[in-house]
Amino acid sequence: MADGNGNGNGDASQADAAPSINAMVQYTKDFSFENPNAPRSLGPQDKPPNISIQVNVNARQVAEADFEVNILLEGSAGEGAALLFKFELDYAGLFRLRNIAANDMHPVVMIECPRLLFPFARQIIAEAVRDGGFPPLYIDPIDFAALYRKRLSDAAATAPAPAS
Repeated sequence: MADGNGNGNGDASQADAAPSINAMVQYTKDFSFENPNAPRSLGPQDKPPNISIQVNVNARQVAEADFEVNILLEGSAGEGAALLFKFELDYAGLFRLRNIAANDMHPVVMIECPRLLFPFARQIIAEAVRDGGFPPLYIDPIDFAALYRKRLSDAAATAPAPAS
């Protein structure tokens, strides 16, 4: 029997109502690492390579409370004939979100879920680059909130103006 001070069955229902994000599973959907100029590219270089990295986040709802979230990381070191390596990683996770307000759902899926996935994707890339014969490439942390705001801003800028 529950008493008025929060002990008893009331605690369980309060815990059940707390917002939660659970990573059900994480996985590599697709991965490619290319070292097209090896072994020549593995020798000393005249100058540091130009490193380019792009990131994209996508999500889709797969069940009432479940979302698949993908981080697509593409990058390269060097350019043209001096290309050292390039990679493409599509890393995903299945997340179960509970008790999150409808207006908060999209930001949580597009910011918090990729934030949980990123360290694992970063490690996969670092190890692949190292296994390719180069020093590991540790990608700097990504500000997924800023990425989300930019995506919203870009979408608003390309949206057609409402008809008067």
